[in-house]
Amino acid sequence: MWSVALLAFAIDALIGEPRRWHPLVGFGRWARALEDCLYANRRRRGLVALGLAVLPPVLLVTLLSFIPSMATLVSVLALYAAIGLRSLHEHGYAVAHALETGDLDQARTCLSHIVSRDTAALEPSQVAAGATESVLENGNDAVFGAFFWFLLAGAPGVVFYRLVNTLDAMWGYRNSRYGRFGWAAARLDDVLNWIPARLTALTYAVCGRYRRALACWRTQAPAWDSPNAGPVMAAGAGALGVRLGGPAPYEGQWHDRPMLGEGSEPESGHVHDALSLVRRGAVLWLILVFLVEWSGLAHWMLHA
Repeated sequence: MWSVALLAFAIDALIGEPRRWHPLVGFGRWARALEDCLYANRRRRGLVALGLAVLPPVLLVTLLSFIPSMATLVSVLALYAAIGLRSLHEHGYAVAHALETGDLDQARTCLSHIVSRDTAALEPSQVAAGATESVLENGNDAVFGAFFWFLLAGAPGVVFYRLVNTLDAMWGYRNSRYGRFGWAAARLDDVLNWIPARLTALTYAVCGRYRRALACWRTQAPAWDSPNAGPVMAAGAGALGVRLGGPAPYEGQWHDRPMLGEGSEPESGHVHDALSLVRRGAVLWLILVFLVEWSGLAHWMLHA
C-alpha cells in the first residue's frame, strides 16, 4: 500500500494532472449529460442521477482490481487521478505570484479558477484570503480525503470518494436549481468527508501552530455552515496564524460568514504557507503509512 501511494504521489509531483483526457473531466461531461437527460428538482431524481453517474466507473475499477496482473497498476492510476497536490500548488502559486507582482486583475482571474465566489471587485487581502481558504479546503478534498479512502477501501474506494466529491462540486448548491436535485450528492459527500475532514484538521494542527489550531477548531468550526469545511479551515487558519472567513460575494450578493483563525490579515505569503502546510501533511501521512506497514512486516517476520 505504501509503495503504491508513494508512486502515485511521485507521478503527481512529476507531471501533475493530465492535460488531456483527464478522468475527472470526462466524468464531469458524463454527469452533465445525465443531468440534461434526468433533471428535475426532486431528491429522488438526483439520487438516480448520482447512482447512474458513479456506479459504472466504480464497478469497472472494482472488476479490474480483481485481475492480478492489473491490480497494482489500477491502484496507482486511481490514486494518482484522485489526488491533486501539484495542481493545488500551481493554482495557489499563480494567485500568490500575481499579488506579489502587483497584478491584482490577474490575481482575481486566477482566483476565479479555484473558488465559486465573485472575484472581480475583491481587494488584495480578500484575494489572498480566498486562495488560502481554497488551498486549505481542497487539501482535504484533493489530498487527504482521497488518500484516506484509498487506504480504507483501495482503488474502488478512492474512485467512489472522488466522483461523489466531483458531483457535490457540480450539484451541491443550495439554490433554486440544485437545492433538491443535488441533495443526495451533497449529503453523501458530507458523510464520506466526516472522518477525513477531522483528520485533515488534526494534520494541519500537527504541522502548524498546534494549540492555536485546536482552539480555533473547537470554538469557530461549529459556526461554519459546512460540517466538514468548518473544522478544516478553522484549524488550518489557526495553524497558519491568519484571519480568514468573513463576508464574501456570491452571485452578486455579499454573504456574511463567521471569522476563522486568528492573527494577521491575509496576504500572498499565507497562500504559500497554506501550500507548505498541505505538503508537510502529505509527507506526514506517507511516513505514518510506511511506519504502520513496516511495523506489521517486522511483527510478521519475528513471529513467522
